[in-house]
Amino acid sequence: MLLNVDAGEHDDEPAELWRLADVVCIACGGHAGDDASMQRVLAVARGVGAHPSYPDREGFGRRTIEMALADVSATIAEQCARLAALASVTYVKPHGALYHDANANLELAAALLDGAMRVLGAEVIVIGPPRGRLREAAEAAGLRYLREGFADRAVRPDGSLVPRSEPGALVTDPALAAARVRELAADHDTVCIHADTPGSLAIARAVRAAVDGLTRAA
Repeated sequence: MLLNVDAGEHDDEPAELWRLADVVCIACGGHAGDDASMQRVLAVARGVGAHPSYPDREGFGRRTIEMALADVSATIAEQCARLAALASVTYVKPHGALYHDANANLELAAALLDGAMRVLGAEVIVIGPPRGRLREAAEAAGLRYLREGFADRAVRPDGSLVPRSEPGALVTDPALAAARVRELAADHDTVCIHADTPGSLAIARAVRAAVDGLTRAA
């Protein structure tokens, strides 16, 4: 299992958080991020992923934006290209509303991946939900796919995330986050934490230890 961190979204993110991750998914202009923020993360990141979104900086990419499929492909290509101009990019993981919308709509998922592949090539590795349309689109395109779970988010019985607007949506106890890693290990390839979760650095340390423990036990 790999630890991935969504990064480059806030000015106060600690560099140690990025160093703890196997993959750092970097905001590249859609919902957050600019050349300066991307370069700060790239200076310490091990594995580099693009973290594109709907072009919605005002809403931080957490709102559905009605767009033609061609325009979705174009904005994803543009965002990925901004990061690819600064570093070699191995992974792509959509952000926020686009993550969930693409997982529910095969055509949208295919358009998203088309834009990413135009810039990052057919070897790019997709990170997304364990089941759904995004995985189907990636497999149809012949792309490697990593099934993602979240250490710092609560889930409903059906596996969907508890919306951030509801009480208890965030897991802020490092011990509980580490326990989530062990629960996810059987059927997930990567676990994510968010830089804007309160106490994210302590959570990342606990999750890193849990991930490393799984590796030693394997």
